[in-house]
Amino acid sequence: MLATLLVFAQEVVEEEHDQTLFYILGGLAAVWAIVLFAVGMRSPSFPSSDAAQRGVMTLSVIIVAAAVASAVLTSA
Repeated sequence: MLATLLVFAQEVVEEEHDQTLFYILGGLAAVWAIVLFAVGMRSPSFPSSDAAQRGVMTLSVIIVAAAVASAVLTSA
């Protein structure tokens, strides 16, 4: 019985993929959202220019896309 459980545990460990990258990028996305919220609540004119607005949006899309891609790649 114990040998069967050990073999099963070994198979489960071998099937799991390392999801560290997803945890890092997902955490980064969450921190980025909190920072944007904090800055946006303190400054009604944030972002101050069209270029800054495009930069914030581009960086946000890149961070979220990286988090989503890492989730897909580590779940395979």
